[in-house]
Amino acid sequence: MKNITVIGGGAWGTALATAACRAKCSTKLYARETEIVDAINAGEGNPVFLPNVSLSKDIRATANLNDAVKDADALLIVVPAQFLRATAKALSDITPIHVPIVLAAKGIEQGTLALMSEIVEETMPQHSMAAISGPSFAAEVARGLPVALTLACTDDVLGQKLINALASPMFRIYQSDDLIGAEIGGAVKNVLAIACGVVEGRGLGNNARAALITRGLAELMRLGHVKGASTGTMMGLAGLGDLVLTCNAMQSRNFSFGHALGQGKSVAEILASRVAVTEGVTSSTSVKELADKHNVEMPISASVHAIIHENKDIDVAIAELMERPLRPETT
Repeated sequence: MKNITVIGGGAWGTALATAACRAKCSTKLYARETEIVDAINAGEGNPVFLPNVSLSKDIRATANLNDAVKDADALLIVVPAQFLRATAKALSDITPIHVPIVLAAKGIEQGTLALMSEIVEETMPQHSMAAISGPSFAAEVARGLPVALTLACTDDVLGQKLINALASPMFRIYQSDDLIGAEIGGAVKNVLAIACGVVEGRGLGNNARAALITRGLAELMRLGHVKGASTGTMMGLAGLGDLVLTCNAMQSRNFSFGHALGQGKSVAEILASRVAVTEGVTSSTSVKELADKHNVEMPISASVHAIIHENKDIDVAIAELMERPLRPETT
């Protein structure tokens, strides 16, 4: 398994392509934007989504989907969550059924409330599947700094093949068979990171942020359990690890979005200033609706949804969270 194709020329897709090159894979990167394709092939990096980061000169970029898929041993799909279904449908007609799909998108589809793996099960049912997730800022991965991730796959043999193909000295991968747990962690942490950003932007202190991370983890685990995820996965790199990273750094698009909200900027104003997708904005609706569907209590996530999509006053939302009935911590 040495021919790797990455579908998606954003920051994370570009970083994963560079990681694959470091693992001595022959790597293609598909991007819709011709300026990204041209820049990468000219050795100028990705000026749109990873400016000022040097990339491997061995990445071959293409804007032709058929060319991208040709001869691939595995496809890493790294598109925004709300675009996955359309991408998977386009790939289903041109991808040989023996080629496994590795999901690196994090989110829950709006409307259907489908996880990323559930979308692929519907659109590419004959393909084996895995998901890669964990605490990872794209720029750091692209620069070759140390990172540890989870690769979840129900087929142990395939999972090990993928890990052997992609792992390298600074790109460590742990194996899991819990696809759902890895996906729930990746989706919910983006919403919770917005909440932590609001706390920071509002100047509410480190105590409040620590409380939000801890109680947010409880929400993540409650939703994961009803979907069939294991506790171990949600307490690991794809759950707690990703949550801690995303909730503590301005490098996180979701944290920085929340920070701007906390400082009084409007949702429209913040989004208009950004090139990359802030997944937690759309995921906040999907997470809330999925929680409601399964009768799972997720007050922090619901508050983030209300602030972003219902124009709820931030101070009112915070007061309501703090004034909730007192209860045992384990419930």
